[in-house]
Amino acid sequence: MNNFTKNKVIWLSVAFVLWIGSTVAVFGQPVYTRPTNPTPSPKPLLQSNGGQTNNVNPASSSTPLVTKTGSSAAVNMRKTSFPVLADIEIPGYSGVLVEDINGNVVIDDNSNFAFNPASNVKIATAYAVLKTFGPNYRFPTNVWTDGQIDQISGTLYGNLFVSGRDPMFNLEHGVNITHELNRLGIQKVEGDLVVTDNFTMSYNTSAERAGSNLLATMDSAKRSVAANRAWQNYLINSRKSDVVRTVPSVSVSGGIYVQSLPSNARLLFSHESAPMREIIKVTLCYSNNFLAERLGDMLGGAYAVARIVQQNAQIQPAEFYLQTASGLGINRVTPRAMMNLLRVLQKELAKNKMTFADIMPVAGIDRGTLEGRFDTDFSRGSVVGKTGTLGSTDGGVSSLSGEMQTNKGKLLFVIFNQRGSVARFRSFQNSLVSLIQGQLGGAAPVVYTEIPLDTRLANTRITYPNIRAKTNE
Repeated sequence: MNNFTKNKVIWLSVAFVLWIGSTVAVFGQPVYTRPTNPTPSPKPLLQSNGGQTNNVNPASSSTPLVTKTGSSAAVNMRKTSFPVLADIEIPGYSGVLVEDINGNVVIDDNSNFAFNPASNVKIATAYAVLKTFGPNYRFPTNVWTDGQIDQISGTLYGNLFVSGRDPMFNLEHGVNITHELNRLGIQKVEGDLVVTDNFTMSYNTSAERAGSNLLATMDSAKRSVAANRAWQNYLINSRKSDVVRTVPSVSVSGGIYVQSLPSNARLLFSHESAPMREIIKVTLCYSNNFLAERLGDMLGGAYAVARIVQQNAQIQPAEFYLQTASGLGINRVTPRAMMNLLRVLQKELAKNKMTFADIMPVAGIDRGTLEGRFDTDFSRGSVVGKTGTLGSTDGGVSSLSGEMQTNKGKLLFVIFNQRGSVARFRSFQNSLVSLIQGQLGGAAPVVYTEIPLDTRLANTRITYPNIRAKTNE
């Protein structure tokens, strides 16, 4: 079976699972029946899981800190094309691999050992999702009803249903849906608000709490200060502040429930997220664990992510083993395998006229984990990469992989540091990248025009059944 056939089989399998899920949701019950007991009052909302550090303990004390792959048990001899790199001290248990675009080695130190890559795993998740769904895929959040709209009174007599699994659905999007309901002539709902069990909002995995949050966000009298602020920011970033002049509001007389969609529900409209490329950019810039795990779930979890990478990058399972799609916990990847992943990711991006800078943070420019690194006048914008940090797992882990630009060309690099001080590891990574750039004429900025992350995420849209996508203007 060739790679094209394998990819087609993977895509068809994922599409079938998603179709089955949506079919079960629609035909789960003949008509909506209000549950006997309402959904409990929500507890405080969870916060964004954007940090990279964690206190997850290793799976077992016998898990090796560093695993050698291949037949030889001897430690690799360092390989480098620059004498100055031959004697540098590399802290901790570490693996380093730097190559030029043609695959020529700049430095290779233990590249066939397997280390914990921490949040560098998110590069794999990003590749697998892009490979499967494409950079322009948008998550739909569908709004349904089983009732009728009275335009004179502005009342929907019936229930309102919301289904979708958009991991980026937040407060401003809840107000956006409310605005669209107002445009349809709906000011109040004489019925219940029902969400499906895969609905999330504001990084909350509980459909009950997410639904309660949506209910409060829709009603301007109950809307939080944070929701109002998020909506105003959205209007500014989407350039709709001069178009939307009224305060969106819809009151719901009933309660909030979690159920499947009834068979008699009809689709009113869909709220579509920003394109996948923008969601991945935000995920990698902030190293958001919640988003990475949700994206991995689209494919079947960490195992499916690993299989897609192994097959397309021609990597043996022993060199690329994942337990999570975010990088939390125990994962094992060799620098050589990560380099192969970077190269297939680069090719996948090129097919869509994209570069690493379109999905990864640009150091010293983009907000997030690389905001304060490589940010001097000489190095700003010369490194595009993904960080990784685990404070205690495997004795402390820090990683950095991506590309660096020099005055004599571009290099791909992988740095895995393990069992030591994270601060010391980051200092080493900064020094090593700068040292290598210095051997090749110094740092040079990549071609990149910054688009604020909030502006990227504001590129949402509303679509209607059998009608071309439109904005909220």
